[in-house]
Amino acid sequence: MALKGKFSIFLLEWRQHMPDQLKFGITSMNMGATSYPDALVRVAQAAETAGFDSLWAGEHSVLAESSERIPATSRILNPLVALTFVAAHTRTVHLGTGILLLPQHHPLILAKELASLDVLSGGRLIVGIGVGWAEAEFEALGVPYHERGARAVEYLAAMRAIWSEEKPVYHGQYIAFQGVQAYPHPVQQPAPPIVIGGRAPAVIRRTVEQANGWYGFALDLDETAGVLADLREAAERYHRPASLGELEISVAPRIPIDKETAQRFAELGVHRLILIPPWGKDASALEQWVTTLGETLVGQV
Repeated sequence: MALKGKFSIFLLEWRQHMPDQLKFGITSMNMGATSYPDALVRVAQAAETAGFDSLWAGEHSVLAESSERIPATSRILNPLVALTFVAAHTRTVHLGTGILLLPQHHPLILAKELASLDVLSGGRLIVGIGVGWAEAEFEALGVPYHERGARAVEYLAAMRAIWSEEKPVYHGQYIAFQGVQAYPHPVQQPAPPIVIGGRAPAVIRRTVEQANGWYGFALDLDETAGVLADLREAAERYHRPASLGELEISVAPRIPIDKETAQRFAELGVHRLILIPPWGKDASALEQWVTTLGETLVGQV
């Protein structure tokens, strides 16, 4: 069968599982103008009022001066601190780490921080994790770059153990513990929703086998369709525990979004669009951007 024919069948099968209503989030809540406390509160509250389902904060603890992707002087708040601050000023909107660089953290310390945020937010946390792409950042933090995938697998398993087991035990190559406890556990049991970001084959496999959701950043429609095809193929090859449920697809589009384009993402099988704020806008402009999207897009697809 020609590739075009296979792709058409793939789209038809995915359309059978289209969400009842597309959800909308906002990313980069801890960057730029919203790295200042007053602006962060204004934009977060405007988003909650406008009906956005989630607010997301990414992570770069350090930035390489040689990076061509992100200027090293960019303001980026720690995502967990920023989302905890947002939690104190909102009531219903979900709070996502998008994406937390899991191999750069000690898993027990990170598990405590994430559980604390889930408790303080009343169970609103979505744990978005990835392995990272900037080798210089890993070098500065003393974490071997080539081990990041293997560490991510172990760290996630270790966090799940400490979050939910009566007598938590984990023994791996990079982390091992027993005879310890960490309370409070997350409100969401056995763990907050786990969302994995990235497009590498190993990431796709981990997503199918271990995650509640997948997050694609800065994608267009064709790129999204391609990754969803990869996810579907992986779902046929690898075991997915029934306890994980349906894989929720979140995409941060790199193209302008109107109702028609949003509908096309939904038809591909996307459950949530996480919108990237316009760069260089001040708090007032971002607040107006959020409000306008709430009136013209959110809840209408």
